Amino acid sequence: MQVADVADTGSGGLPRTGSGGSRTQAGQPTSATAATLVRRTLHFDSRGCSMTVFHTPMITLPDGNLIPQIGLGVLRIDDEGVTPVVESALEAGYRHIDGAAGYNNEAGVGRALQNAGFTQGENRKNLWVTTKLRDSEQGYDSARKAFDRQLDLLQLDYVDMYMLHWPTPFNWRSGETWKAFDEFRAEGRVRTLGVCNFLPEHLERLHKETGEYPAVNQIELHPTWQQREVVAYCKAHNIAVEAYSPMARGADLNAGDGVIERIARAHGVTEAQVILRWHIENGTIIIPKSVHADRQRQNLDLFGFVLSSAEHAAIDALDGPTRAGHDPMTFTYA
Repeated sequence: MQVADVADTGSGGLPRTGSGGSRTQAGQPTSATAATLVRRTLHFDSRGCSMTVFHTPMITLPDGNLIPQIGLGVLRIDDEGVTPVVESALEAGYRHIDGAAGYNNEAGVGRALQNAGFTQGENRKNLWVTTKLRDSEQGYDSARKAFDRQLDLLQLDYVDMYMLHWPTPFNWRSGETWKAFDEFRAEGRVRTLGVCNFLPEHLERLHKETGEYPAVNQIELHPTWQQREVVAYCKAHNIAVEAYSPMARGADLNAGDGVIERIARAHGVTEAQVILRWHIENGTIIIPKSVHADRQRQNLDLFGFVLSSAEHAAIDALDGPTRAGHDPMTFTYA
C-alpha cells in the first residue's frame, strides 16, 4: 500500500493502476514536500463564480487499484438532500464518494452522478464510488439480488469498491457473502472488495473461510479512538485503513484541553484541517462528511502545511477508551 502523487489530468482525474508520480510508503509521516502533492486549478462553477478545485493524493491498494485518499461521506443525509451535496463535492474536486445501502440515499447519490455527468465515459473512469451491502442482505443469494438493485439506484455499471458493512459475529455470514462479492469482481462490476468495522478476529475468520484478506478495512478512527491494535493488524496484513468519523463527529475538535486549537493557530488553519492532516500524514484514507460547500473545500485543502513530530506526538497522546460510534461485536446496520 503506497501513497502516490496525483497525475495532473486537468479534470481532477483518477489515475489508473500503474500511473507514475512520486510515492512513499503509506502509514509513515510525510515529508515537507508532501505539502505540494495536491495541485489546485482555477475553475468556474455553475454560477460563473471562480473557485479552487483540489486534486488529492492516491493510495495504492493491495490489489493494485488507486483510491483517492480523501473522499466524501454521505451518512445521515436524506435521499433528496444528498443530491446537491454530492454535486457540490464533485464541483470542488472530490473524486471519491463513500455510500451504503444502509444510508437509504443511493438513489440520491445516483441522481447527483447523473446530473454531473459522472455515470459513464471519462468522468466515470476518473471517479471512485464505494457502496456497502446492507447487513440484513448478507448471504450469497440475497447479496446478488441486493447488488443489482444498488447498481440500478446509483445508475452505474460498476462500483469501485463493494464492502461488508458490519461483521455481525452473532450472525456470521461473511464467508458465504464473499463468494458473491468475488463473482461481482470477476464479472467486472466491482473493482475492489472491502469490509467495515472488522476487528482482527473477524479478518482472521474471513481469511480462513475465503483465503483472502480485504483490500480495505473502514473503521471508526480519530484522535481519541485510534484503534491501534486494529491498525497494526491491518498494516501487518497489507490491508489499507480507511477512517470514518475522522473527527469523532466534531467532538475531537476540542480534545486535549486545547491541543488541536493551538496547533491550528500555529499553522493558520482550522482545527478540522489539523485532524485531517494528521490522518493524511499517517497514510489513512479519510471520508469526512460535510453538507456545506465551503467546508467540503476546506476538507480537501490540507496540503499547505505539515505537522511536526512534536505535533504528531501531541495528537497521538489524545488516544482514549471511548468510541463515538457502535461496537462491532454487537451492532448491525440492518
